Amino acid sequence: MQDKITEKVVVRMAPSPTGYFHIGSARTALFNFLFARQNDGTFIFRSENTNDERSKREYEDNIIESLKWLGLDYDQFFRQSERQDIYKSYIKKMLDNGSAYISKEEPKKEGQRNEVIRLKNPNRKIVFQDVVRGEVQFDTTELGDIVIAKSSEEPLYHLAVVVDDHEMGVTHIIRGEDILSSTSRHILIQEAIGAKRPIYVHIPLILSPDRSKLSKRHGATSVDEYKQRGFLPQAILNYLALLGWNPGTEQEIFTLDELIQEFNLTKIHKGGAIFDEKKLEWVNKQHINLLPPEEKVKIIAKE
Repeated sequence: MQDKITEKVVVRMAPSPTGYFHIGSARTALFNFLFARQNDGTFIFRSENTNDERSKREYEDNIIESLKWLGLDYDQFFRQSERQDIYKSYIKKMLDNGSAYISKEEPKKEGQRNEVIRLKNPNRKIVFQDVVRGEVQFDTTELGDIVIAKSSEEPLYHLAVVVDDHEMGVTHIIRGEDILSSTSRHILIQEAIGAKRPIYVHIPLILSPDRSKLSKRHGATSVDEYKQRGFLPQAILNYLALLGWNPGTEQEIFTLDELIQEFNLTKIHKGGAIFDEKKLEWVNKQHINLLPPEEKVKIIAKE
C-alpha cells in the first residue's frame, strides 16, 4: 500500500525540447500528473532548454500542445534559460564555501576550455531508497570531482536540475530509469547546497517488441503521430498507464478520473514495459465505444 503523504506534494516533468514529445515522456508526465492530482499536489512543467545547439521553441511548443491535447494540465511553467541568475548565485555560493572550485584543465582539442568548475567529491558511498527499486547504492569515488559548470555563468545539467528541484520544492522525482545513474551526482550536489533529498521513483523504460529501447524504427514514437492517426487522447493515457503499472485487478479500461483514483506508486513494475500497438488499438476501440453516438459517428466517418 502507498504510504500516506504528510507533506504538500510537488512533482515535475522536465523534458529537454530537443525533439517532438516522445511517447515515453508522455508516460512519465502521466505518472507525475496522476500522483499530483490524487494528493492535491502541484504538477510543474520545466523546459530544460539550456542546450543552445539542440533546443528549439518548436519542440517546446509541441510538448505544450501535446500535454494540452492529452488533458495533462500543469500548474506551473518554467524555462531554465530564464533562470540563469539563480544558477549563478548557487555557483558563487559553492565557490565561496569551498564545496566547488575552479579547475585548470589541459585542453584535449582545439577550442576546448582551460577552466571549468568542479564539485569537490567526498568520495563515499551514496545510499538512497527508491520507491520502485528499493535500496540503491553508488560508490562515488569513481566519479572524480564532478564538472558542474563551464564557468561561473554557465551551469551544466546536473547542477541546474538540482537547483531547480530545490528552489521549486519538489518532493517526489518520478522519472525514467535511464537517469538512475545520475542520482548519486545529484545527491552530492544537494548536500553541497543544503538541499533536502526528494523521494525517488525510477520507472521502467518503454521497450519495443524486441525489448530494445523504443525508437522510430519500430513505428510511431511521438504523441503527435498517434494524434494524427486518429487515436483518442483518453485511450493513449489509458494504455500508457498500464505500461509499467498494474492496478492489481482485471480492469483494463480507465477514464482519467479513475486512473487518478487507482494509481499507486508502489505498484509500478521494475521490468521494462513492452509497447504493443495492437493492444493500443484495442484500448482505443473500447474508448470509442464509450463515446456518445454522435461523437462515435464522427470518428467512424473519418476512418
